[in-house]
Amino acid sequence: MNNELGEFIRRHRERISPQSAGLPGGGRRRTPGLRREELAQLCGISPTWLTWLEQGRQVSASAGMLARLADVLHLSGAERTYLFSLAERLDPQREAHEHGGGTPGELDAIVQAIQAPAYVLDQQWDAVAWNADAAALFAGWLDGGADPHGRTPNLLRFMFSHPAARSLIVDWPHRAQRLVAEFRADTSKHASQEPLASLIAELARGSGEFRQLWPLQDVLGREGGERRFQHPARGALAFQQVTLQLAKRHDLKLTMLLPLAAAAVH
Repeated sequence: MNNELGEFIRRHRERISPQSAGLPGGGRRRTPGLRREELAQLCGISPTWLTWLEQGRQVSASAGMLARLADVLHLSGAERTYLFSLAERLDPQREAHEHGGGTPGELDAIVQAIQAPAYVLDQQWDAVAWNADAAALFAGWLDGGADPHGRTPNLLRFMFSHPAARSLIVDWPHRAQRLVAEFRADTSKHASQEPLASLIAELARGSGEFRQLWPLQDVLGREGGERRFQHPARGALAFQQVTLQLAKRHDLKLTMLLPLAAAAVH
């Protein structure tokens, strides 16, 4: 059985001195670092359960327990991200620990430097940064319209809940179907965890189309290609979409819409 998670925890347990974990360091030890019983006590879990986890048995580690392990083991941002990846769980503090970097100011600087509509989505597909060109294109989503609940602009909420999306996006039914398939691929095994689970439930309650599309289990990569719009003020527009993952923030995606020649707009 592949036991990368258990081996990772054991190796890092052996690197932590009792003193650094707030325990007395007296007495001789047969092995370096913390004993299993000590790590279990510090994390508030059963020593037997921790033993099973390190041995690779079929036990499930919750996100909260993994967070406690990461704190006690003094894991770096990269190590913490790797721990949650091995356990196939979402880090409840992923934005603060995702390799460092990617602050709001840095993200704003990135999108403002792009001479085309550009925006950055997080794992929930909330827009965390966008430029003026994107705000002008996506009326009703990124143009400063207030969310009735004060939430961050979300691409899926706009697509399935805002009337402007259906008139703005050419061939809305096809694009909506693709968007749901891309979102499923992007969320992978985390769709049942918060906050994604609540977002999916909200969309299913509020949109019959989403409610029909989500159970289909369609999966597509968020690839580039031509994107066409019928803008209320500028008329027909066409762009080439390019989506990139940020190197220091794997939970963020930068999307750019590069204008196509006027002849490409039909």
